[in-house]
Amino acid sequence: MSGKPTCFVVGQSVRRIDALGKVTGEAVYPADIDMDGQLWMKIKYSDRPHARIRAIDTSAAEALPGVVRVFTAADVPVNEYGLVTKDQPVLCGIGSAKPGADIVRCYMDNVALVVAETEAVAAEALKLIRIDYEDLPPIFDPEEAMRAGAPEIQAGIANNIISHYRIRKGDMAAGWAEAEVVIEGEFSTGYQEHAYLQPEAGLGYIDEEGRVTVIVAGQWTHEDQYLIAHALALPEDRVRVIYPAIGGAFGGREDMSVQIVLALAAYHLRRPVKIQWSREESILSHHKRHPIRIRAKWGARRDGKITAIEARVVGDAGAYNYTSTKVLANTNLMVTGPYEVEHIHIDTYTVLTNNIPTGAFRGFGAPQACFAAEGMMNRLSEALGIDPITLRLRNVIQEGSCLSVGTPLPPGVSMPQVIERCAEESYWSKTGETWTRQPTQQPSQPHLRRGIGFACGFKNVGYSFGFPEQSWATIELHGGPEIEQVIVRQAGAEVGQGAHTVFVQMAAEAVGVPLEKVRLIGHDTAETLTSGSASASRLTFMAGNAIRGAAARALEQWKAEERPAKATFQYRPPPTTPYDPMTGKSEPNFAYGYVAEAVEVEIDIETGLIRVLRVVCADDVGRAVNPQLVQGQIEGAVVQALGYAVMEHLISENGRIRNPYLSTYLIPTVLDVPLEVKSVILEYSDPIGPWGARGMAEMPYLPLAPAIAAAVHDAVGVWIDDLPMIPDRVVAALRARGIGAD
Repeated sequence: MSGKPTCFVVGQSVRRIDALGKVTGEAVYPADIDMDGQLWMKIKYSDRPHARIRAIDTSAAEALPGVVRVFTAADVPVNEYGLVTKDQPVLCGIGSAKPGADIVRCYMDNVALVVAETEAVAAEALKLIRIDYEDLPPIFDPEEAMRAGAPEIQAGIANNIISHYRIRKGDMAAGWAEAEVVIEGEFSTGYQEHAYLQPEAGLGYIDEEGRVTVIVAGQWTHEDQYLIAHALALPEDRVRVIYPAIGGAFGGREDMSVQIVLALAAYHLRRPVKIQWSREESILSHHKRHPIRIRAKWGARRDGKITAIEARVVGDAGAYNYTSTKVLANTNLMVTGPYEVEHIHIDTYTVLTNNIPTGAFRGFGAPQACFAAEGMMNRLSEALGIDPITLRLRNVIQEGSCLSVGTPLPPGVSMPQVIERCAEESYWSKTGETWTRQPTQQPSQPHLRRGIGFACGFKNVGYSFGFPEQSWATIELHGGPEIEQVIVRQAGAEVGQGAHTVFVQMAAEAVGVPLEKVRLIGHDTAETLTSGSASASRLTFMAGNAIRGAAARALEQWKAEERPAKATFQYRPPPTTPYDPMTGKSEPNFAYGYVAEAVEVEIDIETGLIRVLRVVCADDVGRAVNPQLVQGQIEGAVVQALGYAVMEHLISENGRIRNPYLSTYLIPTVLDVPLEVKSVILEYSDPIGPWGARGMAEMPYLPLAPAIAAAVHDAVGVWIDDLPMIPDRVVAALRARGIGAD
């Protein structure tokens, strides 16, 4: 074979390579794996939201028959971890060299580990551990936490503010002077639980080469490996991380759950150790989406041109950073929406509290920003009497536009085309330069109202603000006169999105062989180099470029008669830069994705129940490597965003989650899915994406909540500015306007 691509695999809806195992139940997840002689682990969590541990008595637990060992903070060599800053103890308690490790800062802090011969014995032993606490003053409201004199949660963090981002662009006095209409709004968003199908579970053991090995579900094997090695004070090559099938992630598996504690126990006991969380433990003990409060003020001329935007953003990080500073950096960038505005003043604060930590979740700070920005844009449309499509197109970013941070967008901006296509595919038509929306047909029942809403958004592809971005791939070509087998080593995590299928498609396309000749090796640090995380809509973009580069090098060797041929390639995209601390000026990202959505809702004015009937989502994906998988991502994002917008109400009172069950924390079921989700897949090639592809998995999530809010306003004339828009909030807003029965 010449090596010239003769098989056109990219762009085809080929069947997922993991489909059969998942639909038959043969796929193996961490909880399915057992080893001979394995022990069981249970975790003792904090009983306080904020307290100093003065003593831990484990003697009764250790004396219980069947208990093998109880681990405490004194057993952890380097008692710290964290993706951005290592500010969280692996175990809280005394006897640790980590300053502040004797303090619990939230209810999810780990205090002790019980390892026993059976799970039941381990659970019983937890009840026998006695902890002597000295209570410290807790604080649960981020606004109060920012005030002078508030209780200190992390030593040396002034006013509990772990980041303050500023954007200062233009001249605000000139912007407000030019404005003929000024509107203001306040928005709040709530927690969201990831609710992936597979709760946290894993198995730790010593492999045949003496490596501490953890089988677990995560989003970045090599980051897990690094954090385990750091905590255990081991060289990284003495730690191995393997992912079997992963039952969903959505950002919820970016931070540590059971990885380090399993490794710690296996390292000391030299026996396999297993843990499996219940759904209640999962909801109580992994991070959530950030609750964020946004106060915004926008000014515009009568012709619709936005002249000034001002916003104050406060995000609740909970007790530890996790990825909060990065999430709020994204919110800071996106809170002005996909619009080019000359005068901008933004302040964004990331604040510690004694609530459950918050971190990565699909959209990574952009959904909260989009809710506020598009809410303001839709208010502005009403105030000016300008159709929402027309108003957006007068202000929207386009090729060559500058961002709020004062630098141009990378080439490939398709926001205007996406807005127009979404409008055309939904409820609008265009005559000349005028957009007209079709009338809404109202239900015959007097208690029901229907309305239509529109929103759009954009988000980064890949890591931002100077964080090192890279991805490695290795390609091996085997055969005689022709290539008979292609082995691809790429570590990107398959968290349900179809990434591994896409990797195989891209490798087949790059080498020029049929799909069935490609075999993927991934999910094992012993077999691969780092790919980065399954996050930031980056895997197709980053892995695709790495695979393409490795394939090109391997084909060169093949043509030079090197058989088998093997080549490794590291892809690095254009660099990004962090915010200037005073002005915010930066080159934040190397690529973006663009999306717009129109929705039709039906609202019951008696019960406050919002039913989403139809969603039209136009998403520029650059190139649909596998169109069916793209459609699945759009539909999945819409349903997940629907839950965020109107259903999922996680209640946290004084730092404790009150509804840690799927019977009381409601997520969408098949009966809640819109009657139609119309996926409009657009392909405006990204200049540096593999085959033009740009990441898209998060984008369809972003505009749904503001589009629903606009549709509700269209139906009943009331703005709902707090998420989720659950019935009691909706009823209260309706009754305040005199709508509906008492």
